[in-house]
Amino acid sequence: MTYSPEVRERLETDAKEIIGRYPKARSALLPLLHLVQSEDGYVSDDGHEFCAEMLGLSKAEVVGVSTFYTMYRRKPAGEYHVGVCINTLCAVMGGDQIWSELTEHMGIGADETTADGKVSLERIECNAACDFAPVMMVNWEFFDNQTPASAKQLVDDLRDGKDITPTRGPKKLCSFKDASRILAGIPDGLAGDGPSAAGPSLEGLRIAKANGWEAPK
Repeated sequence: MTYSPEVRERLETDAKEIIGRYPKARSALLPLLHLVQSEDGYVSDDGHEFCAEMLGLSKAEVVGVSTFYTMYRRKPAGEYHVGVCINTLCAVMGGDQIWSELTEHMGIGADETTADGKVSLERIECNAACDFAPVMMVNWEFFDNQTPASAKQLVDDLRDGKDITPTRGPKKLCSFKDASRILAGIPDGLAGDGPSAAGPSLEGLRIAKANGWEAPK
């Protein structure tokens, strides 16, 4: 399969704009991989060839990069890609139990997708949100302080097409393809639409302000 002329033209327009931001074209490889992922839901063979052509690289060079980073999928991800943190703090706070119950509830395992194409699952080593453990992410948006029950309810709501609001970030959850387009560097206009930090993340600032502390200059 190759891209249709309409899709190819659209991708080329976006790719050229992205490449123009960098002094060397090859530096745009990571965002271009996100761009083609936004088209197919994963980095397809066509996507590898497109990136190679646009950047003057060999296909082997592009594949070597896309297969190194876990944020690039090798097969179609679900409309909602769910990551469960199983790193130390989240694990001991319940992340391991969430993963166990969620996979049993959904009938799929790591890097697998439900038959309806709605939800895929991934084990994530750290979401950099230990103060809200255990944490899950859906299309890279935070869902904090999860429990096995809330995690199962979340994926059920996603599959039922209900409107879902992340704990932090934009007020409306976008699709995996749309999230990949944003990561490619093409904004959706929703930056700052919702809270980016809250609760425990701001506790240090609150204490510093109460004590009149300032960072060294």
